[in-house]
Amino acid sequence: MHQVEAHGLSVAEVASQLASDPAVGLTSREASRRLARYGANELPHPLPRSLLRVFLAQFQDFMVLVLLGATGISFFLGEVGDAITIMLIVVVNAVLGALQEFRAERSLEALKEMSAPHARVRRDGEERRIPAAAVVPGDLLLLEAGDKPPADARLLRATELAVEESLLTGESVPVEKSADWIGDARAPIGERKNMVFAGTTVIRGRAVALVVATATATTMGGIARLLSEQKNEPTPLQLKLEGLGRTLVWACLAIAAVVVVAGVLRGESLFRMFLAGVSLAVAAIPEGLPAIVTIALAVGVQRMLKRNALVRHLPAVETLGSATVICSDKTGHSVYLRRSKPSVGPRATASIVR
Repeated sequence: MHQVEAHGLSVAEVASQLASDPAVGLTSREASRRLARYGANELPHPLPRSLLRVFLAQFQDFMVLVLLGATGISFFLGEVGDAITIMLIVVVNAVLGALQEFRAERSLEALKEMSAPHARVRRDGEERRIPAAAVVPGDLLLLEAGDKPPADARLLRATELAVEESLLTGESVPVEKSADWIGDARAPIGERKNMVFAGTTVIRGRAVALVVATATATTMGGIARLLSEQKNEPTPLQLKLEGLGRTLVWACLAIAAVVVVAGVLRGESLFRMFLAGVSLAVAAIPEGLPAIVTIALAVGVQRMLKRNALVRHLPAVETLGSATVICSDKTGHSVYLRRSKPSVGPRATASIVR
């Protein structure tokens, strides 16, 4: 990680701090050394989960755990047929959910590989096209209309340069840039006219810029760190199913207890009444509920897929369907979805792909 607060410094000061030649850029040897020191210019992302891990994650739902408990009890009571039926339902439910999530994750990985960005830099005095991940602090970026800066950089020269920064600032109007502008060190991002940032887009003009921050040290990297700290909270449907499962468990236990006590008071043996109470409790559990919910969500995912919307997790379809108010900024990039009953679960967020 490396970062220089360059918007309040002159070009000479920035170049001096980065030990880079504003005319010829870094040498290939120095660039390799810095790449080894600072690491690749890419944001950290979790490793893709294996199909086995995705499959095992399907058994974390409370209702599924209840069904697994019912399976064990059925075996204990000698109801092998019921136990096998419940187990088949649980396995089919897990397979459907795991296949959908696994396919979605692989599709997202494929999209990332297809969109792997490149950058034009000047090294050893020559223009080169390199992967964006190989950009290091001190590199000279060559930018023109349509380019996406792969890192935060201080402008050295700019000709009629305008950059769209709505991803960072929310302003849909392109920002005019100037290499001669020097501002206060505390100037907000939207006012740093001598800087270009990773994740933005050059609308027009040309420029040469000196890379001052890469990877997680960039402004975009700071946003990524904040997002990584967000906890994955259950969706409204998951909360309702968990509540239903707990209610069923306690109700079944209460009914079973009443049956056992009533039978013992009538003179029946305690063991016989215990078996009868447990059998009644197991029979009251809706074995098909998780499978029905999974199939319904899978159908929703397929319908979304036909509309070119890729859903990674099945419950996300229900969360999207629970939205009653959509609040969007003027760029249309960020959307906040609020349900009619915020107390039921967390507020969901989504992005519109333009």
